[in-house]
Amino acid sequence: MKKTNWIPEIMYEESEEGNSNIPFVMVPQNEIMPQLLYIFESRDTGEKEPGLEGEPVPIFEWDLHQYADMLVLKNKLDKQTYDKVRNALGLEPLTTAVQKGQNITKNIRNKLNQ
Repeated sequence: MKKTNWIPEIMYEESEEGNSNIPFVMVPQNEIMPQLLYIFESRDTGEKEPGLEGEPVPIFEWDLHQYADMLVLKNKLDKQTYDKVRNALGLEPLTTAVQKGQNITKNIRNKLNQ
């Protein structure tokens, strides 16, 4: 696929019930979802500096973070390494998480069938 200058935009769904807590990226048809996202964290330091007209302007710290696509990691890493990554992120091993997910789905189905 040809490399373009497309830049992903992180968006949030808005509805009458409120905004979704899970963002999404609208990916154009000729593009693919980035495997790695770079996002700046901006934090007010509580300090001020003089602006163009001498007015106090807040000072912000900026830290660059990188977020990887877990599906890419799952497909490229061996099971043990992938579970180490999941553990480092505060997640359970994949087999444990899958089993818990299956149990939740089973309980929902049972309640719907009652």
